[in-house]
Amino acid sequence: MSIALVTGANKGLGLETTRSLLRDGHTVYLAARDVGRGTDAAHETGARFVRLDVTDDDSVRAAAEHVRAEEGRLDVLVNNAGVRGAAKLGRIDEVTGDDMLHTFDTNVFGPVRVTGAFLPLLRCSEAPVVVNVSSGMGSLAATRDPGRPESAFPLLDYNASKTALVMVTSQYAAAFPDIRFNAVDPGATPTDLTEHRGEQTVEEGAEVIVRLASIGADGPTGGFFDREGPAVW
Repeated sequence: MSIALVTGANKGLGLETTRSLLRDGHTVYLAARDVGRGTDAAHETGARFVRLDVTDDDSVRAAAEHVRAEEGRLDVLVNNAGVRGAAKLGRIDEVTGDDMLHTFDTNVFGPVRVTGAFLPLLRCSEAPVVVNVSSGMGSLAATRDPGRPESAFPLLDYNASKTALVMVTSQYAAAFPDIRFNAVDPGATPTDLTEHRGEQTVEEGAEVIVRLASIGADGPTGGFFDREGPAVW
């Protein structure tokens, strides 16, 4: 039985990913920074709750130690926690350096903190997998194509953070060929992050996350995928 951990998992895509992985037979740690919401979500799904704030080094280390003490390894890590950021749609001139730092702290530095803390446990797995939840909003090709919906949402801090996360994924994949590292674009999904706008269901959005979380040792690595396959970049 494989052991998985999903960050930002008390709602939205993280919660649906947790549900899907549980249905597929994984033991899942539902990681969230809010103890009350996380505990409620874990109770509702049957997952194991672990408190984890991706912006806090001590919290991340404590979560890794908790999983190490209980299981001794981690097979699947889903870096899902993210924030939309402070930028107002189209008002790139109003974005400050502090805005960028705040958004990158969760969306980029967070996955780096979590991945670093859990690498020793992932390397104890026979087929370790890491999935970083990026976005089509981080695609250079999509956001510059007037025919793509992503081009209509100029959000400097959020979009830049999701671009950076794809490169972070690529660099980890090159450095650790024994671990499958991939980034995914779930598509426009109605969650709190999108102010509940989107043309697909949460179940459809989570599908690519779950698929890449289940690829095994022979699966791709260093890629960027959406529901249709390799994403434009």
